[in-house]
Amino acid sequence: MSRTSKYLSVQAVAPVANIWQAGLYIRLSREDGDKPESESVASQKAILQRFISDNPEINLTDFYIDDGYSGTDFDRPAFQRMLADAASKKINCVIVKDLSRFGRNYVESGKYLEVVFPTFKLRFIAVNDGIDSFAQPSTMNNVIVPFKNIINDEYCRDISVKVRSALDIRRRQGKFIGSFAAYGYKKDENDHNRLVVDGDAAETVRFIYEKFLSGYSVIGVTRALNERGVPNPSEYKAGKGLNCRRNTACNNVGAWTDSTVRRILTNEVYIGNLVQKKNEVISYKIHVAKQVEKQNRITVKGTHAPIISNEDFEKVQSLLKRDTRTSPKEKTGKLSTFAGFLKCADCGRAMQKRTVKQPNKTYEYYVCSTYRKMHSTLCTKHAIRAEVLEDAVLTTLNKYIALAVDFDRLIEKINRVQKGGTRSKRLSSELVAGQSELAKAQKILVDLYPDYKSGIITREQYFALKEKYENSSKRAEREIARIKEEMRNFASGVDGNNEFVATFKKYGGLKELTRDILTELVENIYVHEGGEIEIHLKCKDAFLAASEYIETHKAKSSSTETA
Repeated sequence: MSRTSKYLSVQAVAPVANIWQAGLYIRLSREDGDKPESESVASQKAILQRFISDNPEINLTDFYIDDGYSGTDFDRPAFQRMLADAASKKINCVIVKDLSRFGRNYVESGKYLEVVFPTFKLRFIAVNDGIDSFAQPSTMNNVIVPFKNIINDEYCRDISVKVRSALDIRRRQGKFIGSFAAYGYKKDENDHNRLVVDGDAAETVRFIYEKFLSGYSVIGVTRALNERGVPNPSEYKAGKGLNCRRNTACNNVGAWTDSTVRRILTNEVYIGNLVQKKNEVISYKIHVAKQVEKQNRITVKGTHAPIISNEDFEKVQSLLKRDTRTSPKEKTGKLSTFAGFLKCADCGRAMQKRTVKQPNKTYEYYVCSTYRKMHSTLCTKHAIRAEVLEDAVLTTLNKYIALAVDFDRLIEKINRVQKGGTRSKRLSSELVAGQSELAKAQKILVDLYPDYKSGIITREQYFALKEKYENSSKRAEREIARIKEEMRNFASGVDGNNEFVATFKKYGGLKELTRDILTELVENIYVHEGGEIEIHLKCKDAFLAASEYIETHKAKSSSTETA
């Protein structure tokens, strides 16, 4: 039994003049690789209007134009309006230039052509593909329609792969490919793939970093910006005449949020690095973005002028990792100096600041948060007055700073003495010995072959001696390379290039503790029951290395200097 077309049900109506109320659907998208000349809105309009004029039984009801919308999904405003008009019987015919204008999603296109349109009793015509569900039902039922839909789908997939690949190449070249420059920058007028500093916004970025490093919390920085009346990034862009696509951001009357401030504090763009491909769409058919793992993002360093120094940026990242909160009663939003650094030595939890007001004075102290918040049986109080803590930490750090200055002086002295002492002589003597051994081995190798050819040594002796002195030559070359490397390190004073010394000595004469100083010098501060404190330095390993170096070489240097 022959198959009957699902579209034959509409043939009960005789084809008389103006019985078909047609909606002319037009779509154009550069994203799908559409060619502007052949697929332009005007070109499609002309083809469809000519078709209408050649078919008097079809009446033009409306145009439905999606300009700039991909064919990989059907969530397009004009298409959805057309469906609504079909449901309300305003139109009963849909005409497109060809199937690619209708859509480039094989599954979705098939659903609409085989299920949705027949349900609405819609006549479907694709002019250039010769498809007409009413006049020629067979054109809808053969294999050509799904095959063409597959080709259109594959074409879009291929274009998507090529576009992604091209964008990744440009990202790796350090070219900026975003629609909008990060706040604080703008696109170079002569090269839109390059960022240049935007003076006014850059000053705000510096203000944010300075405030945070001076002890303000993220919320405190946010409040300071809003109190100063600084427009947020979306409002700033709108004021510059740039499109603002984030409507929610644009409707908050220019107010800053803590998430915006945190995003600025963590963005590497402000130290001159481009980090791109942070998000990507799931697929060319699903236009939903997903976050890309950090290790898979494309980072290129030094692509543009920095606004923030690397040192300050690293300090900020370190501070952001710490557990820091401000009291709801604190209106300034400024954190205490030790917030995030102070821990109970027994339970390891943060110490909490408390304020006590008395008739004559107000003082602050820190107490274990486990003891205060959970239960007094879980940990003891570990209380310490704020001024006592600050004096103790300041005194301790100054001792280490003085030690760093002494280390620097001693290391310099040791290196200076050793350069004219036994170590220098030993290295020179070892180098001469190595060079002599190499020259000897190479000379023997040169003489071996003539001896073999003249019959002085046998073939077996030749190969045995050749292997022996080749090994001696290679061993001598390695030893010479090692000695020369040691001599270079020794001459440059590499032993004195110590992180502890370099970091601590620059804070000589420290009189006041600040959060940025603690960030650079201190890992954590532990408070024991009874008020004893334990400071863990960030450069502990470097400190031990410097101490060991001095102890190892001090006696030798002294004896050499005396001699």
